[in-house]
This record gives sequence, structure tokens and C-alpha cells, in this order.
Amino acid sequence: MSRAFVKEDGGPEAPPERPVSAGRNLVTRRGLALIDAEIARLREARSGAQAGGDLDAAAFAARDLRYWMQRRASAELVEPVPGEERIALGMAATLEDDEGRQRRFRIVGEDEADPKLGRIGWNAPVSRALLGKWVGDEVELPAGTMKIVAVDPQPEAPPAV
Repeated sequence: MSRAFVKEDGGPEAPPERPVSAGRNLVTRRGLALIDAEIARLREARSGAQAGGDLDAAAFAARDLRYWMQRRASAELVEPVPGEERIALGMAATLEDDEGRQRRFRIVGEDEADPKLGRIGWNAPVSRALLGKWVGDEVELPAGTMKIVAVDPQPEAPPAV
């Protein structure tokens, strides 16, 4: 048996709390749906662990549930304005370098960021360089100067749950 979260008296010790970002919690409609889905999943996991007598799993699920409940309570839904062409949260921008290579980034809330899929948190350096810019603007990024060649104002659809 793992002794990682066991008190001296043999009872389970609560896992450390997950740190919650102190900044604003701007989210897209998709991000809000992902938070709600995670809360539902964790409630089920906690109930199942409690019913099965797995106190460690119940403690971890309860800890994660507290984190996501805090994130849900602080969530500020931001949706792109229809017809807007300036880059904003929820939009995607296609950039091109001097050699014609293109990269596409979608600016999302920090909890739904996934750089491998081109989703970058609104508070990331690349997002800060893009926010408020227009097609044709050049931006200075860690990879060098790139030109914004397209903006997709259509937000991503929330996931089917």
C-alpha cells in the first residue's frame, strides 16, 4: 500500500489543494462546457469511490472537484462579436512567416489551452501579441515576425457531452 497520503494514525491524509490562478478566468463557450463536464465527471468519480470505500480516490476526486467548482464560479464567458475582424478570445488567426509557412492559433481560456492543437490561453505571450490585431498586421513572436493572413471569428462549438 502506498504511504504517500496516510497520516501517522493510519487514516488517509487529504491531498494538497490544486493552485487556482489569481488572474481573470476568461472562458469560451466551449471552455465553459468542458468545465461543466469535468465537474459532472468528478462528482460521479467521488460518489463511486465513496461507495466502493476507496478513501484515497474519493479524496483526490473531492480535491479536483473543489478546484473545478472554483474555476466555474470565477468563469467569465467571452464570445466573439459577430462581424468583428479584430482578433479576440475565441477567434482563430492564421499567421505566415517570410518563407510562406503558416501556423494557426485559436485563443481560448487558460483551462482549455492545448498548444499541440493550436489552442493557446488568452494570457499566453503569443495571444497577447495577437489580441486586438487585424488581418495584414505583423506580430513579433518568439519564432520571429509573422503576418496575420486570416482570422476566423467563428467560435469552436462546445463538445458533445
